[in-house]
Amino acid sequence: MAALETQEIQPREAKGQVVKLDRGFPLVRFEDGSTVRCEHATDLVKEGDSRAVIGDFVRVVWPDTHDKAIIAQIYPRHNAFVRRDPAERTISQTLAANFDVIIVAQPLPELNVKRLERELVLAHETGAQVAVALTKVDMAESQALITQVREDVEARVGASVQVIGLSCVDDSGLDQLRALIPAGTTAVLIGKSGAGKSSLVNMLMGHEVQETGAVRENDRRGRHTTVSREIIQLPWGGSIVDMPGVRGLGMWEAEEGIGAAFPDIEELASRCKFVDCKHGSEPGCAVLAALEQGLISQQRLDSYRNLMSETQMVRDRKERARWQKQGRGRKKSR
Repeated sequence: MAALETQEIQPREAKGQVVKLDRGFPLVRFEDGSTVRCEHATDLVKEGDSRAVIGDFVRVVWPDTHDKAIIAQIYPRHNAFVRRDPAERTISQTLAANFDVIIVAQPLPELNVKRLERELVLAHETGAQVAVALTKVDMAESQALITQVREDVEARVGASVQVIGLSCVDDSGLDQLRALIPAGTTAVLIGKSGAGKSSLVNMLMGHEVQETGAVRENDRRGRHTTVSREIIQLPWGGSIVDMPGVRGLGMWEAEEGIGAAFPDIEELASRCKFVDCKHGSEPGCAVLAALEQGLISQQRLDSYRNLMSETQMVRDRKERARWQKQGRGRKKSR
């Protein structure tokens, strides 16, 4: 009698997208609209930087020997929002993936130019469309201030970045914001805590879906309360991710992003006498000539130099870490 052949029972599997990250297990949504909480496969956890992020498309399996669905594979990302890990000098941290638009929220009455520059660099580095939402316009002291801030931001960001002024009091700018996220597209909303991101999401939804902190009577400022990352489906078919306030915005391989965030300096640099001009003291430097003529400010040039220097420093540290790792590997093989 022939021996019975045993067949290994294959686990069920499906492709889905990570739509929520909070203090629990990642929530994955499938094409039929169903969702499930998942663990990461052991191999992904061991690799450290291979955990799924909001927006990732993943392969989920249901092993017969396990009581929870497992994220077994993360499919290649077409883009990602990446910063330097605040806790590690030579490691990157991915915060979101697979989106079409990044909207940078900055409160108009408290515009932080240096932070805006960093946000724009990291946003441009993703390759997605970039826009700036100037929030809390209704809290500005005067119409003159609104006009001044908006013109200053538009001059800094270049023609490729749309700048929208928004007020949750009268919904001004709402139609422009909606137009940025047509059906079938996903936007990521970034900005510091308290920038008004959750209020913008509520404006888009037409009702409150994101909790916002109570507004203080003395200065009318709210406290940001978003603690999770979640893809929120908008009524007309687009979707948006309200990211928790990101404090650290360390550069990570951001040369292209810097170039896109500083279009004025990049255009001037193309006219320099030397291709590798550092815009320090080289002869024939068009950037320094523009500085002397008052066409760009010293502050803006300093920001450009600092960000380029920071990016180079990260690259150097990564290279040193790579050589050290190779050295340890050679010692172990002896």
